[in-house]
Amino acid sequence: MNRRILPLLALFMAFCFAACGQETPKNAKQEALQVATSSEDQLLQDIGEMLLVGFRGTSIDENNHIVSDITNYHVGNIILFEYDAPTGTRHRNISSPKQVRQLCYDLQKIANGHLLIGIDQEGGKVTRLRTQDGFPTTLSAQASEQAGFDGVERNAHIIAQELRDAGINLNFAPCVDVNINPNCPIIGKLGRSFSNDPERVSECARIWIEEQQKAGVISCLKHFPGHGSATGDTHAGLVDVTETWQEKELIPYINLIEKGLVEMVMVAHVINKQLGDNLPASLSPMMVTEKLRNELGFNGVIVTDDLAMGAIAKQYGFEEAIKLAILAGCDMLCLSNNGGGTYDPNMVSRAVNAILQLVENGELSAETIHTSAERIRALKKAHSIK
Repeated sequence: MNRRILPLLALFMAFCFAACGQETPKNAKQEALQVATSSEDQLLQDIGEMLLVGFRGTSIDENNHIVSDITNYHVGNIILFEYDAPTGTRHRNISSPKQVRQLCYDLQKIANGHLLIGIDQEGGKVTRLRTQDGFPTTLSAQASEQAGFDGVERNAHIIAQELRDAGINLNFAPCVDVNINPNCPIIGKLGRSFSNDPERVSECARIWIEEQQKAGVISCLKHFPGHGSATGDTHAGLVDVTETWQEKELIPYINLIEKGLVEMVMVAHVINKQLGDNLPASLSPMMVTEKLRNELGFNGVIVTDDLAMGAIAKQYGFEEAIKLAILAGCDMLCLSNNGGGTYDPNMVSRAVNAILQLVENGELSAETIHTSAERIRALKKAHSIK
């Protein structure tokens, strides 16, 4: 979108008012310009609030694009990684407890304390804060459940405390996928599911959420509507769970939403025609809006799984994936900049311009963007994040 369109439109309306023989109020043109500029600034802030972005760097200097992403594009959410997939190297953002604590402090300082800083710290094999880098040893969801509910509580407490100490206020955990297929390459085989019993998954997740709440860390359930029955990995490409998915995979979401414990849900890239259509769940209005939002009654923040994953990146263009995710009803777009391909320092500006263009073209409404941004702001406010 040309950033002068709205101001020019407002001025045009003011001139038309005068041309029709009506008395133009004093400074009407200036007032119209102010209103238009204010509306556009609000839209830009709303778009930035919807972005969850990754970047390279264990420290911040003025030359790092993440600084301008936050200050110029109002990015409201950051995701940290230990491993950089495009280069196959470690210590992308995390090398030690002291280092990551300073990094989070510096990021928040740039953003005036407004950021959600997130991470995937499930424990076990899905661990960004590694023992090798000086962080506590943690168990996988499966291993902690096998130690009983006390084991789950101990493990969740350790993880919550290390996140709090690091300055990380959002954890993309617990994983509430039901272990339908123990050979699922991305869930069962990695020990990421608590159990094949959805009621036990629900109770373990409840314990986990409450431990994170005590530490001031927001929980995000994943991967809706259930990834535990899959036979493939959405990091690599499209995965269809239509034939393997079972209704009981929704039970943890139903139970925890009813208890009022769910603040954020991550939607998977799986195709599930039992519930939806031929689209990945993250891009499907039937899955996001009709099922999760309307039928299950979830009113919190809905975030996509990483849009750089193969299931999306290999099938959809960057702009198309963003459009479909927002139209589906997702509030937050995960743009990790950490897929298997190339790293793009201009990713945020591309995303912002794509959304602005969609609004200008009438494919998205500013109201839709604002509604999602307000959900995210409400979540931050509830946790005293400015």
